[in-house]
Amino acid sequence: MVAPIDRSRRWSPASLFLGVLLSACAEPPPETLRLTGATMGTRYNITWLSGDGQPTPEQVHLGVEAVLEAVNASMSTWREDSEITRFNSAPAEEWFTLSQDFADVFEMARTVSEASYGAYDVTVAPLVDLWGFGAAGMGPAMGEEVPAEDAVAAALADVGQQRLEFDRARPALRKPADMSVDFSSIAKGFGVDQVAGWLEAQGIDRYLVEIGGEIRVAGLNPRNEPWRIAVERPQAGERAAEVAVTLHNAAVATSGDYRNFFEVDGVRYSHTIDPRTGAPVRHDLVSVTVIHESATMADAWATALTVLGSEQALATALNEELAVYFISRDGDEFTASSTPAMAPLLRSIE
Repeated sequence: MVAPIDRSRRWSPASLFLGVLLSACAEPPPETLRLTGATMGTRYNITWLSGDGQPTPEQVHLGVEAVLEAVNASMSTWREDSEITRFNSAPAEEWFTLSQDFADVFEMARTVSEASYGAYDVTVAPLVDLWGFGAAGMGPAMGEEVPAEDAVAAALADVGQQRLEFDRARPALRKPADMSVDFSSIAKGFGVDQVAGWLEAQGIDRYLVEIGGEIRVAGLNPRNEPWRIAVERPQAGERAAEVAVTLHNAAVATSGDYRNFFEVDGVRYSHTIDPRTGAPVRHDLVSVTVIHESATMADAWATALTVLGSEQALATALNEELAVYFISRDGDEFTASSTPAMAPLLRSIE
């Protein structure tokens, strides 16, 4: 069991932290239950309210672990026998049969990629590794020189989600060359959705599910109010809330460049790589928070909009009718803006 969630505690590097406020009601309230564990290189945290006919906490634990095991077995690049590793190791020009979950996630990734003009791309891993932000931990993020132009060009040759052939009916995927897929920018959101779906199938309709900062909620919180989620101020070395959003049957994800970066000769390089240029983004947009009915889509869109930069991100969010909260850097100050769909959900930090 985990301790009651505190507003001052930051749960994940994805720049979201949350507070669950408990209070007594006139009638005996449902019991508030909590579960935590490790998955996808991070932690998951679940809060739910008890009800008649629901599984026991032990059964919830076993069920959640089984759901997350299935996601990892399909999408973990750390596992040699996972579905995604087997696809990445498969020969080029051969059709690779996909599970339904893998196909669903790839299709959502393709949707966001096309709508963001290629700013979102699940084949970007060679560039992430080159710049030192990948699993290998090599490159300039570890104190080496910035990659040469020819090295970037070589990595770019292995990037391009649109080059993958996708047969939705089978479903199957085929790569034209030695390319690889990495769902690290979307898998946590998918895991949240999968856990949420399992909880609902068990009759649990008031819950909060969080994996590595990606969150989905349903019903009302223990105070019989919408769930309240705090968005972190994008200030390196600090932990403070910028604004809060209220959620009811929705998901939220945040992407930002203010925690994971390096500097060479006074130039700051973010871990967010633009798959179209092969280089880290260098614009003023530092934090993007997206609310969506799907945690999978919120996860992917937060990354895509961060890559696009303020002006193009706003235009895209408006075109897609997304609820988005932007924070941009203006010298030593920050400025915030939001889309019309986000505005009604914003609350000041009290």
